[in-house]
Amino acid sequence: MDEAKRMEEGLKLQLDHEDAKDELKEQETINIVDSNVDQHGTYTMAKPVDQQPELVKQKTKRVATLDAFRGLTIVIMILVDKAGGAYPRIDHAPWDGCTLADFVMPFFLFIVGVAIALALKRIHKIKYAVKKIILRTLKLLFWGILLQGGYSHALEDKLSYGVDMKFIRWCGILQRIALVYCIVALIETFTTKLRPTTLRPGRIAIFTAYKWQWFGGFLAFLIYMITTFTLYVPDWSFVDHTNGDEPKRYTVICGMRGHRGPACNAVGYVDRQVWGVNHFYIHPVWRHLKECTFSSPGEGPIREDAPSWCRAPFEPEGLLSSISAILSGTIGIHYGHVLIHFKGHWDRLKQWVSMGFVLLTIAIILHFTNAVPINKQLYSISYVCFTAGIAGIVFSALYILIDVWGIRTPFLFLEWIGMNSMLVFVMAAEGIFAGFINGWYYENPNNSLVHWIKKHVFVNVWHSERVGTLLYVIFAEITFWGVVAGVLHKLKIYWKL
Repeated sequence: MDEAKRMEEGLKLQLDHEDAKDELKEQETINIVDSNVDQHGTYTMAKPVDQQPELVKQKTKRVATLDAFRGLTIVIMILVDKAGGAYPRIDHAPWDGCTLADFVMPFFLFIVGVAIALALKRIHKIKYAVKKIILRTLKLLFWGILLQGGYSHALEDKLSYGVDMKFIRWCGILQRIALVYCIVALIETFTTKLRPTTLRPGRIAIFTAYKWQWFGGFLAFLIYMITTFTLYVPDWSFVDHTNGDEPKRYTVICGMRGHRGPACNAVGYVDRQVWGVNHFYIHPVWRHLKECTFSSPGEGPIREDAPSWCRAPFEPEGLLSSISAILSGTIGIHYGHVLIHFKGHWDRLKQWVSMGFVLLTIAIILHFTNAVPINKQLYSISYVCFTAGIAGIVFSALYILIDVWGIRTPFLFLEWIGMNSMLVFVMAAEGIFAGFINGWYYENPNNSLVHWIKKHVFVNVWHSERVGTLLYVIFAEITFWGVVAGVLHKLKIYWKL
């Protein structure tokens, strides 16, 4: 069987036994297995009931690149979350700019888009598809609020449980993924009868064939840009509950439009009006700026002469910035459409790589002309283009290595993590498993297995907090969960939302 034939079979997936029963009942099923972005990026369609009288278990094949890309994103997330304190250069950029950590969110949204295109390739019953989309969105919202709303957000370090509803954080990673997934998937679903089965000749045929998806992305772009540059931001105040013994109220002077700095941007203003400042993330990365701490670009105490906004909370996954994030999912779904309609490796790669470099060019021009700097906290348009361009190029590189050249062995641990990414996200990235282990200690919370391993097996051996932390993350976090995910894959155990 030649290479192209093998790849095409890799795009045809069969449902597992449980989904197939549901398929017989509904005559169609969407298989979007949630993990963090939690679609496995595969699709299948059931035959009508009268053509499928009995349930036949068929061999399942996957698109390996999708799982590997998703696994890579989870690995990067664990690395920057756990080692970012020791290596500030890989942690989130304090404001303008882009670091390794800043690729995590757009990579998630990109692969969500790719997977949606494959999962919703054909839809027989729109109502049933919408029901599945809404249900999955609600599940993502639930887990997002539970994990990042405050109830178990500090599990690993502080062993604290519970959340004051007055300060619960409504936004977060999974909440943003839920919003983008819901919007992009609903557009794909409601335009199912407007999509072509084959493309017309022409270089832009893939774009015109899915014009409604691009129209949705363009509408999100307009809403974001108009609001960002025209909305008047008045003075605002907040109460600092985290710095000092007694809460203290501060006032931030604004009274302007189109400001792109931390203090008076429209993104923060919209969130203050919608959610309320008490429901923001209380450790915004802008506190790493030189204006806020002498430890910049690392984390440190706030300077006494720091501006008042340095002590304010900020929501990096807020409403207006999430509207801009819809573009990341739109670009991802375009890559999925290319995967569906273009059968040859070279034809796919031409579309993907050229799109990636065009996006990178736009981002670089916008950033270095200071028209719209790359900024993750605001989810600026240049940030969307830059991260989506890098995502497209990385995705293309993995596709060449794994699916074209067949070099899968070095990337198997990424595939395993990608197949069970929701599990690894919750247990590793959110620190639930480490928090559970730390809950069993002797006399002092620092006398737990996790702390002992980190200190005695890594830090003390290398006589370096930084090197020991990095090695701990690589071996005790990433490698450990890669092995766990591999074992679960062999046992065919997956966490599906």
